[in-house]
Amino acid sequence: MRRSIVRAVALMLATAVPAAIGADDGGVLPAGAHWDAAVPANWNGTLLLYSRGYSANPGAPEAAPKPHRQALLDAGYAIAGSDYGASGWALEEAVPAQQATVAAFAARHGKPKRVIAWGSSMGGLVTTALAERRGSGIDGGVAMCASIGGALGMMNMALDGAYAFRTLIAPDADIRIVDVDDDRANGRRVAAALASATQTPQGRARIALAGVLAGIPGWTRADGAEPAPTDYRAQVDEIAKAFVMGVYLPRTDQEKRAGGAFSWNSGIDYRAQVALSGRQPLLAALYREAGLDLDADLAKLNAGQRVTAKPAAVAYMRAHYTPNARPLVPLAAVQMIGDGLTSPSLQRGYVEAAKGAESLWVRGAGHCGFDTPTVLAAIRHVEARIESGRWGARPAGFVAHTPPPMLRPCVRGGTCR
Repeated sequence: MRRSIVRAVALMLATAVPAAIGADDGGVLPAGAHWDAAVPANWNGTLLLYSRGYSANPGAPEAAPKPHRQALLDAGYAIAGSDYGASGWALEEAVPAQQATVAAFAARHGKPKRVIAWGSSMGGLVTTALAERRGSGIDGGVAMCASIGGALGMMNMALDGAYAFRTLIAPDADIRIVDVDDDRANGRRVAAALASATQTPQGRARIALAGVLAGIPGWTRADGAEPAPTDYRAQVDEIAKAFVMGVYLPRTDQEKRAGGAFSWNSGIDYRAQVALSGRQPLLAALYREAGLDLDADLAKLNAGQRVTAKPAAVAYMRAHYTPNARPLVPLAAVQMIGDGLTSPSLQRGYVEAAKGAESLWVRGAGHCGFDTPTVLAAIRHVEARIESGRWGARPAGFVAHTPPPMLRPCVRGGTCR
C-alpha cells in the first residue's frame, strides 16, 4: 500500500514545476490530504516533517508552527507537513499522510539528505509512530509534549482520575467517564463540580487524589511559579487548574472511531496505584488537613463499579496508536516538567520501555509552549545523534528530571497494567 502511494505521488508530481526557493509549496496527496512545504535558499539538505496536535477540524496544513517557521527556514531547514486529511484522533490517517508528504516533497525538490520528523502533543505520537514504522522514510524524530504513552496507557490513566473524581466528588452528577456523547458538555459538568469541590478542604484533597491517579503534576500553569516541594496547597491548585482538560480528555471522536469504550479499570488496585505514584506525602497532608481517611476513600474506589472495554475498540486503539517502544531511528522526547495535559509520566514510561530513546526536560509549565531556541536545540541534538551514532551531552537549556512513574503503562505487543 505504501509503495503504491509513493508511486502515485511520484507520477503526479514528477513533471510539476518546482516552487520558488523559500516560497510556500504543496498540493493534494492521493488520499485527499493537503500538504505544505517551504525550502530556503540555503537549504542544508535536512527536511523537517511536522505533525500537528489534536484538532476538531483538519485546518490548513502546517509545515511548521508560525512561531518557529521562519527561524527554521533561516537555519537552513526545509519544512513540510500535512493536514492528515482528517480531524480528531487521526492517527490512522496521519501516519500514511505524513509518509506521502515526504514522497511528494522528494518528487518535487529531490530526495533530502535526511528527514527528521517532529510534532507536538498528538503530533508527537504521530512522530513516535513514524519512528517505530519500518520504511517510514524518516531518519530521526523529536516528539514534543507528546501523547507518547499511547492511546491505551494515556487514556487508562485519565480514566482512573475521572473515575476517582466522579466516585468521590460528584457521584450524582451526570458526568460520563466512557461512552461520552459530547466532550464539551461533559467537560462543563466536570468544571462545575470541580469549582464547588475546590471550596472545601475535603474537595481539594479528593481532587489531589484524582489528579495523582491521572498523573497530573503539581505545577501546570505557564504563568505561575513552580510550587515548593512541600507546598501542597499550591500544588493542588495547580492540579485543579489543569484537571478538566488533563483528566477528562476528548473521548467522543476516539470512541466513535474505535467502536466503543477502549479504556478500562477492571482489576486495578487503587491502594497500589497511590503507593506506586510516590506522591503519598501530598495526599497524606491534604487528607489530614481535611479530616478525611485516605484509606477509606481508596477502599471505596476499589469497591466501586468498574469500567470494562470492548475488545475490538481496544484493538483499534492499540493499532492507532499504542507504541511498541522499539523506535527504529533516533528519537528524542521533549517535555515541560509541568505539563498538565500530557502527563510527564507518559514520557518516563516510554523512555524506560524503549531503552535507547532520549529524554529532554524543560523547566517550565504549560502544554507545548516551547520557545524557538528549545525547538532548534532538540532538532540539532537528534541531528548530531544521526551523524555520530550516539547521543551527545544534554544540550544547554534542558534539565535533569524524573517525574513520577507512569501508573498505567501499555506497550503494543506487551502487557498493559
